[in-house]
This record gives sequence, structure tokens and C-alpha cells, in this order.
Amino acid sequence: MAPADSRTSGLEDATREHTLQPIGRVPTGVAAFVGRALKGPVNRPVPLSSFSEFQHIFGGLWQPAPLSYAVDHFFENGGRRAYVVRVVNGARPPTLTLPAGSSRLRLVGVNAGSREFLRASVDYDGLGEKDADSFNLVVQRVRSAGSELIEDQEIFRRLSVLTDSDRFITNVLLESHLVRVQGPVPAQRPERSSLGGSRSAIGYAVSNPDGDDGGPLTDYDVIGSAVDNTGLFALKATPFFNLLCIPPLTRDHDVGLSTLLVASKFCRERHAVLLVDPPSTWISAKTALDTLRNWPFRSDNAVMYFPRVQSFDRLRGRAETFASCGAAAGMIARSDEVSPVWSAIETEESFLRPGLRPAAVVSDQERVRLAQAGVNTLVSSRSSVRQGLSPRTLASGSTGASDWKYLSARRLALFVASSIEQGTRWVLLEPNIPSTWERARAQVDAFLEALAEQGAFPGTPPDETHFAIADDRVNREQTVAEGKFNLLYGFATSKPGAFDTWMVTHHPGASRVRPVSVNRLQTSRHRVEWEIETAILRG
Repeated sequence: MAPADSRTSGLEDATREHTLQPIGRVPTGVAAFVGRALKGPVNRPVPLSSFSEFQHIFGGLWQPAPLSYAVDHFFENGGRRAYVVRVVNGARPPTLTLPAGSSRLRLVGVNAGSREFLRASVDYDGLGEKDADSFNLVVQRVRSAGSELIEDQEIFRRLSVLTDSDRFITNVLLESHLVRVQGPVPAQRPERSSLGGSRSAIGYAVSNPDGDDGGPLTDYDVIGSAVDNTGLFALKATPFFNLLCIPPLTRDHDVGLSTLLVASKFCRERHAVLLVDPPSTWISAKTALDTLRNWPFRSDNAVMYFPRVQSFDRLRGRAETFASCGAAAGMIARSDEVSPVWSAIETEESFLRPGLRPAAVVSDQERVRLAQAGVNTLVSSRSSVRQGLSPRTLASGSTGASDWKYLSARRLALFVASSIEQGTRWVLLEPNIPSTWERARAQVDAFLEALAEQGAFPGTPPDETHFAIADDRVNREQTVAEGKFNLLYGFATSKPGAFDTWMVTHHPGASRVRPVSVNRLQTSRHRVEWEIETAILRG
């Protein structure tokens, strides 16, 4: 927070209040995928808007990679925005060898895999006799071995083999998305590339056939490192997502419990929902219901759709059974386009599109029992029972009660939390004083009021749908001294007199929002009195 400035006039405060922008609503239906792919960047989230983009960057469908099919099903079933993180297990990038007199300059690809086809060319154009240490380098990625179809290209001019040069090749190529220097740099610059054949006017050195795809993924590969931002933690670099899909490690190896636990915690921190695939052994509703009694994973930040889906496998030329997370994420994203996240009413968009169908038959009675256990059912046609079931989270069916056993209620809470946290970050640029607090409170109040008018909090009197507090009850002297700003807000739940309550905390370098508990004393539209538990203000 900016320090308080006693010279700030009331006129300046009023001007800022009039120009304050309303809180924007974060997008919904944005899915993130983590898994193995044929090629492409490793441990870096890549935004996609179609499966054709996935094909271009990550190589398209690949039998050892359930991720590729999940992404295909997401877009096929109505999804429009996704991020993909490719992870590998022991994969190696190809190398390039450039002659340099009696020595060699070795380059290594940034991206691992046997389908990473690189080539490089060296010339001395524009360099004088005094530039004996310098050269120009062109690096290209091509579609396939021997292809002239260039997918990416980088040009580096006036590179040097001298370590004290500001154009030393090792340092400059740290900015490359294609290659790095491998090993020591030779004392002599690489030789000029000879002219190519009839298909190319320039000579290129092509990458060596030493790229490797690595082995099948393990849970350790998918989880990655929170310190190094690898695996699913690479998603910390994304601006926003609210659906996370981690397809099976292989076609016959499910994601382990350790991955589910870490991913669920990560989703809680990022205000997202984890889509959990039903285990491959759940081949019938009876098997699923019998197994669910002792199934160890429960979370109000996770959702499951049963059964898995059947789709035509274009690589094998026959129908195959696949994990359901991609199709379910696409269905949710498609539904978001016609209904708000808080809508518990299923629309025509709540069904699988043609080309995808449930891999097992589920009776109406079994659908009800699965829902009571916290598992939703994928269907491809309308059912009278289907219309009476609101999608559940995996908190349903657990021994402890949860306010978020319904997916619509949980997604509403996460949507509001993300929108308010991002929409009030402007306070970090303002003086940490009561007038700033009041402007932020009014901004949040207006945001919640707009949601209330659109029916986000049904069954609640209009004067008791929400509240927002940002005075000295949540901003104590110690809070201000630490440069923090707190804002407490809540909105009505389906339980009479109950509120879903959150605390937003902004601090230079970090902002967060978390659920808290309060004791209600009295509420009204114009005045809200709360006794705030001291636990709220603890770290």
C-alpha cells in the first residue's frame, strides 16, 4: 500500500471516486491441462483456442499421451479457451553440430523430443575483416526431417565466440526459444554454411537424431516443483484458469492420490476446480457405487463426471474409451456461455455432443445414488431424473458437512473471490487510509449488488443478500503498519441466515483472498454489524 499523505485533499478523493472503474468479472470456462505431449515447450503454459493450435504446437494426437485426446474432447465438446503444460519424464532435446575449424560449436534444443526438428545456418554478411570473432546465426524449427516448412525462426546477428563480448553466444542464446549452447565455445567462430541444394538457396546443418521422447509419466513428473515452477506448478504463470484437467498418466495408468491431493490444494489457492477422472476400474455404476464407500479422495474443490467417454480414435481407426475430464470441461465451458456459473439448472448444453458418448449405461436410480455420493453422470440425451439433479462436488458423500457440496455454489464462490481480488488491486497504488478503504468497500458492494439483481443469491430478502466491510474492524493499526489492506465481504447461501464469508488481503508483492468465519449479530441493507473473530486477522 502507498503511505498515507496528509496533503491529499477531499477534492482529489472525490475525483478518484467518480473515476473508479467497476469490478470486472473474471472469465469462466477456461481450462488448464497438464500431461505428456508429442512435442512442444516443456513446463510452460501455452494458451490455445482450438485443437488445430494444439496440433501445431504440441503435435496433435499421440497414442501414449491421454492429454492429447483430452484436449481434443475439450474443444470438440464446446470448450474455447485452454492452457496446456507439457511435462516429460527423461526426454532429451536434439543437438546441432556446427564445424569451427578443428573444433565444433554444439547447440542443444530447448524443447525435448524426437519430433523436434531443428536446423541452423551461419554467415558473415555485414561483418568486416576486424570482426574475425563474429558471425550471424539463423536457427529454424521445421515440420519434419528434410522439410522446408518452417514453423519457427530466430535470427541472431553479430554473435561472438569471445567470452568478454556483450554478444557472447552463450549469453545471447539464453533468450532463444529454440536452442542453447552446449559445452565450451570454441576459440574459432563456426564456419560459413555451404550453399544448399536445389530446394534451398542456403546451407543448413540439421539437428542430430538424438532427441528422445522419454518414458511414461509418473505422479512426480506431473506434480513437479513449486520452487522451480515445473509440472502443474508451471500454471502459476497463467493469468487465470478455473478448470484443471490432469488426464491419466497412460491409457491404463490412472493419476495417483498424491497428484489429486496436490492438485486440489493448488486449485484451492488459484480459485479453480479440479476435474477428476473416474478410475479405469469403474466400468459400471455398480462398481463405482461399491468402490466410492472407501474411496480416499474428497474435496469441495474437485468434481467428477462418470462414466468415461467413448469416441472414435482417429489413430487406431476404432472406438476407444477415454478419460472424461476433457469432455466434462468442454461441457461446463459451453454451459457457461448460456448460463451464469451460479445456475443450478441444467440446459441443453449440459449433454455430450455427437461424437462422444458415455462408456457405460447408467440407470436413473443409479444417477441419483451417484449424485448423493458426489459423482455426476455424463449423458448424451435428456432424462427426467437428470433435470432434478444439480451437479455436485466431491465434498458430497463425505462424513463432514460442506457448504460447497453443489458445484454451482462452489463455482460462484470462486468466481466472486477471483473477481474481487483482481478488481481491488488498485488499492496498492493508493494511500492506506479510511477514504481508500471506503471506496474499495463501495466498489465491492456495487459488484455484489449487481450479482444479487441477476439472481446469484436466490431465496434471500433483497436487503440481506450481501455485505462488505473495510473499516478499522478489519484494518487495525498493526495491519496498516504492515502495509496491508483487509476487506471482508460475504453473500447469502442457500441456508437461511448463513453467509459465505471471505477476507481479501492486499499487500505489496502479494494479494490473496480466503474463506473465513464470522458470528452474525444483525444485518440490513444499509447497516451490517458483525462480531469478527480474532482468528480472521491471524496470518
